[in-house]
Amino acid sequence: MGKRKLCLGIVVGSIVGGLLSLLDREARSYAKGKWSDVKSGSSYYVKHPSEAVQTVKDVCNQFNEQVTTGADNAMNALEQVEHTLSQFTGNEPEKLEK
Repeated sequence: MGKRKLCLGIVVGSIVGGLLSLLDREARSYAKGKWSDVKSGSSYYVKHPSEAVQTVKDVCNQFNEQVTTGADNAMNALEQVEHTLSQFTGNEPEKLEK
């Protein structure tokens, strides 16, 4: 119950804050331009659904590669820390089977 109230409060607060920000002329102009961009982009993808699917597929593959690279970098950093610590303590690190 408390989680639901919190989420509802966040959503309502963001909507009210967004509407209040539209009182500013510059914010309205910016929002209108962005809305126009979204409208033209979405209408293009409605007319060309295969390109939309290909774009989503490409973005997912790129995200997957970035996660894999990040995980590899993190593992490399941890191995380097483990090696450095083993030099100071004189203990040989345990080898894990891959």
